[in-house]
Amino acid sequence: MPNPEDDLQPEYRFDYQKAKPNRFAANNDLEKLKVVVLDDDVAQIFTTPEAVNKALRAFIEAMPQSQTQ
Repeated sequence: MPNPEDDLQPEYRFDYQKAKPNRFAANNDLEKLKVVVLDDDVAQIFTTPEAVNKALRAFIEAMPQSQTQ
């Protein structure tokens, strides 16, 4: 039974069992990304990935060398 809220036409129904992996997907930098969930109070301060990375890199530089290896 079709979903009345679904505006995708029946002729565009895809058979995902026949789908093939994207051979180009692994050749980009997105594969190297890691997802980390921040607590709300931290996310209010560090609102972009760049801000988080900058702060963490400064923290790493400040750590004694024995802890970073």
